[in-house]
Amino acid sequence: MRQETRGQAIAKAVDRALIERWALAYLGRFASSAANLRLVLLRRARKRLGEERDALAAAAAEIDRLVARYRETRLIDDAAYAAGRARSRLRRGQSLRTIRAGLAAKGVAAADAAAALAGLAGEGDPDLAAAVAFARRRRLGPFRRDGDAGRDRELAAFARAGFSRAAAAAVLGCADRDEAEALVRGER
Repeated sequence: MRQETRGQAIAKAVDRALIERWALAYLGRFASSAANLRLVLLRRARKRLGEERDALAAAAAEIDRLVARYRETRLIDDAAYAAGRARSRLRRGQSLRTIRAGLAAKGVAAADAAAALAGLAGEGDPDLAAAVAFARRRRLGPFRRDGDAGRDRELAAFARAGFSRAAAAAVLGCADRDEAEALVRGER
């Protein structure tokens, strides 16, 4: 087994500038919560440094300082991140339960997640709107192309996606696409 030379160990070092480059490159491509950015940067440092505990501890401390600075300067805003992610997930047809779980997995605080979900309620029932979007995307109920896929199978698909039985039944009870859209607007 080959031993590392001092030059190779220095080349593997993780300093403030490198962590900053990693963070800005990541944030340039993806929106992120503070906790998620911290995990991403720690994973990169761990991959680069291996099992060097002292170097990992120093890198973790530097990552914490960087994340705190980004929060102060509002480069990272968990509340705005949660609101944007909740809106996009709702448009894709994800239930409020699934959205809440996804925000928690990304490290968003419960208060920020609750505020983001409360912000979705401005235009009627967000879970019902998501259920209609889910049905449209999966071609269920009134969006079915042909034949009868079976109500029980469609109810099961809604349940696996985290929707309530009432929301699923309301969408599946619609006769056609226009009726489903009217349901979202509150006209039905």
